[in-house]
Amino acid sequence: MPWQAAYPTPQHEAAAEAIVGHFRARPAVASVLLVNSCARGRATADSCLDLAVVLEPETPASNRAELEASWEAYHDQSAAVRRLHSAGRFSVVHLDIVDGVFVPEERDEAAGPDGFELGIGNLLVYSQALLERGDYLAQLRHRWLPYYDEALRLRRLDMVRGYCINNLQHIPGFLARQLYFQAFDRLYNAYREFLQALFIARRTYPIAYNKWIREQVEEILGLPELYALLPSLFEIGRFESMELIEKGRLVESLLEAYAPAPQA
Repeated sequence: MPWQAAYPTPQHEAAAEAIVGHFRARPAVASVLLVNSCARGRATADSCLDLAVVLEPETPASNRAELEASWEAYHDQSAAVRRLHSAGRFSVVHLDIVDGVFVPEERDEAAGPDGFELGIGNLLVYSQALLERGDYLAQLRHRWLPYYDEALRLRRLDMVRGYCINNLQHIPGFLARQLYFQAFDRLYNAYREFLQALFIARRTYPIAYNKWIREQVEEILGLPELYALLPSLFEIGRFESMELIEKGRLVESLLEAYAPAPQA
């Protein structure tokens, strides 16, 4: 579905233009991207101005360090950035300097989903280019869109399902020991891993696993019937009870229905 970038205030727009102007003079910069809420036209006056600066391939570490230092100095002295702070209570600049290299990282079995698909999606799918030089951004999109290769996808789907099920299997034992908050933590991580598996199963990049859930499930994935079930996962009558076991069973049933194990 198409998105239209929109700045919620003139201060957001002016700050973005000023920051692009700062990076335009830096030869190591391949592109400056507007990301997150502003890029999708969903920001409010309180929203951050989120930007990603993509470096040219094989930029030396010394160049990157200099670029980061120059950004910190610019951030501290820029009048446009200061004016943005007055636009809303939380309206600040969040800027990441990235190389466009995406590699799955090792993860802890109880930590919830990793950021591999999120990183690709927010940089290459749900972004708007404010500055683009050369063809590096086009190369990245050609490499990763519409989705990464099938062998990796199947491995990651199997892995994410395994982590989800592992979290769910820990819930009864924690409840038996009256570790209710720990059981809830496992439920919440399993729920987010279900969302991760859901997007992998449908070869679609996500925006986030903790916000914009309705937009993603209903509008991007086209699954309004699934979204209707998700709020009930966290509608708990009595926290210190065995109720979380039933919530875990619902997550597992959704996993099997919407993101089943890859076929051999």
